[in-house]
Amino acid sequence: MPATQNLDVDALLARLPLFSNLEPGAVSQIACATRQVEAGKGEVIVHKGAECTGLYVVLYGQVKLAFPSAGGGEKILEIIGQGQTFGEALMFIDKLYMLSAQALTDATLLHIPKSAIFDGLRHNPAFGRAMIAGISRRLHQMVSDVESYSLQSATQRVIGYLLREVPENETGTKVTVGLPVSKRTVASCLNLTQEHLSRVLNDLSSRDLIAVEGRKIHISDVATLRAYSA
Repeated sequence: MPATQNLDVDALLARLPLFSNLEPGAVSQIACATRQVEAGKGEVIVHKGAECTGLYVVLYGQVKLAFPSAGGGEKILEIIGQGQTFGEALMFIDKLYMLSAQALTDATLLHIPKSAIFDGLRHNPAFGRAMIAGISRRLHQMVSDVESYSLQSATQRVIGYLLREVPENETGTKVTVGLPVSKRTVASCLNLTQEHLSRVLNDLSSRDLIAVEGRKIHISDVATLRAYSA
């Protein structure tokens, strides 16, 4: 984990889309109320059933949002990475956390209390619009995920995940993507068991569409893989 004792919180917040339209003075007010949180790999940052006291911003590392599933396992709802936030929706409905937030890696976060967020909303309409836009994007992604689970086969879900990991500026037909999390975590995100995910990857490998090397997935031809899932 990098050294973080000299964080310039004002500058960090100003670079985030949520705060980019705020005046420097407004950002400074929020920064003054912000608390830095360090979490080691595997540490639970928020427990299911806890009160939502504010908004979390991930500065470094990855955090999984998950809830218990039938059979004693868990269902991962979302992986939160650098620059992303969680907890904003619950602030407005005074509900307890319905899931837990756990560090997948060593992580550094900022916690912004509800009082600071609400002060920003009262004084800056642009901040309110940015907050609504962020919540709407997350809702849209969740609806898309539910649609995927309901209407797409396991193979289509896995291919869709792999294609999302292809860099936007990648123009070549042969591409290598690195899974940002373990295969077990990927499987949970796709509503699959780890064994089912392995079967899909093996099937795609047998068809020479991909080659699996640990967390590295070598895609033989992006267009062909996309066409296969259609």
